[in-house]
Amino acid sequence: MNVSEMLARNSRIYPDETALVECNSTERTRRVITWRQFDEDANRIANALISRGIKKGEKVLHLMFNSIEWLTVYFGILRTGAWVVPLNYRYFDKDIKYCADISEAKMIIFGEKFLGRIEPLQSDLSFIENYLIVGEKRWGGAENLDDVLKSSSREHPNIKLTDEDECGLYFTSGTTGVPKPVLLTHKNMECAAVTVSKNENKAHDDNFVFMSPLYHTGSKMRWFGNLIIGSRATMLIGVSPRDVFKMMSEEKGTILMLMVPWAMDILLALDKGELRKQDYDLSHWRLATVGAQPVPPSLVKRWREWFPEVEFDIGYGLSESTGTGCVHLGTENWRKAVETKNVKGAIIGRPGFNWKARIVSENGEDVLPGEVGELIVKGEGVMKGYYKNPEKTAKTIKDGWLYTGDLARVDSEEFIYLVDRKKDVIITGGENIFPVEVEEVIHRHPKIKDVAVIGLPDERLGEIAAAVIEVKPGMSLTEEEVLLFFERNLPRYKRPRRTIYDKVPRNPTGKIEKPALREKYGGSKGTFKV
Repeated sequence: MNVSEMLARNSRIYPDETALVECNSTERTRRVITWRQFDEDANRIANALISRGIKKGEKVLHLMFNSIEWLTVYFGILRTGAWVVPLNYRYFDKDIKYCADISEAKMIIFGEKFLGRIEPLQSDLSFIENYLIVGEKRWGGAENLDDVLKSSSREHPNIKLTDEDECGLYFTSGTTGVPKPVLLTHKNMECAAVTVSKNENKAHDDNFVFMSPLYHTGSKMRWFGNLIIGSRATMLIGVSPRDVFKMMSEEKGTILMLMVPWAMDILLALDKGELRKQDYDLSHWRLATVGAQPVPPSLVKRWREWFPEVEFDIGYGLSESTGTGCVHLGTENWRKAVETKNVKGAIIGRPGFNWKARIVSENGEDVLPGEVGELIVKGEGVMKGYYKNPEKTAKTIKDGWLYTGDLARVDSEEFIYLVDRKKDVIITGGENIFPVEVEEVIHRHPKIKDVAVIGLPDERLGEIAAAVIEVKPGMSLTEEEVLLFFERNLPRYKRPRRTIYDKVPRNPTGKIEKPALREKYGGSKGTFKV
């Protein structure tokens, strides 16, 4: 059953139940949509697009901030049989054109706040035949979606969709250079829904609260785990610790999805007394799940100290695996996340439901427990390939196995630990330094909020490790304190030889933008292009 059918089924079985709540903490608004409304709105959008010439297999660009309309437009595009092409809302004009050129889209649907980026591009996007703007604004170069939907049928368009049909073109988050176009099928998305639902033991009475951007596979595919069982979700627009607790309390949230920086912000606010658990009703909260990057053991330990009654899970995935879930920790294994004596690296867990995973050497053979190799995964969520790039696809998918590019180890109990990205490994004087391992240690310092370790060129050693350190607000940290901490906690060859005090940049999915730091400080792994 594809995700479009899941929506139609929920409309039949739970027509008047709440599907989605949208809470905007800045504008102080709360909007609700039922499963019937959701389904009918998707049908109206699909029929409107079909009447404007959109056919199965064509591409539609989708550029909006998180909102209820983001999802109704998404499903409307899917129901035409076209490919939905979600765009990062941080993209500049040139990035939008880059994605439009590769996809050869016939239409773009965009939020009114993006008019300033879209209007100057219109003359350069001659292949786009239709523009639809979402919101109250009117623009001569586009139709307004609200106007279009007034005359559009709410009946299902009944375009035949198969499991193997392509349906989504996702551009990776771009922390390693120009975003790569990842082509997904209906089977891929169904796999994500099943995997997440099973991994997180989701039930119909759950309420999934999320804040991360929908254009990325992370939060949306996590939400698919709710879609498959017809349970509600709450979309929070705003990520302050107080906003999060307020929504968990008022909306009776049961599952909360966090990125590492947001979890850190919550812990810091609790430590400083700016946020108090007793001021909120958190009795319904049963699970916190963190992912999108390695999770420091120190964070897990502090989180469990503050929230011993809330289950904790770590999810791992990538766009090429249709989002998170191909590997996950499991709530019963949270203690493994704070045990760092036996295996170095950040734990991500074991293969998720219906997935397989291996750690292999350069020649594709399984490595021994404790040895570093590349993590590869296999399951029905593995992408169809990189669009228009068969060479890259062939290097990445071999015999059904997806080569993630992440270096990892496995312990004697078959738990997987991320060591680093292949491209991020620092080679100094012939020794390999894995930045994630060093970052994990530095995160333990009580005055450090965030850290990124990068390689900088060195005439004698080839590269040296540099630590970009973000100090907690209101605290000061001297160079002497840092050096003493390195000396006491890191072997000599792993100690950063340069310390930089700066904000650690992260993209909307929480990943450290190391190429940006390398470009800023003269790094040795290339430049940040997008």
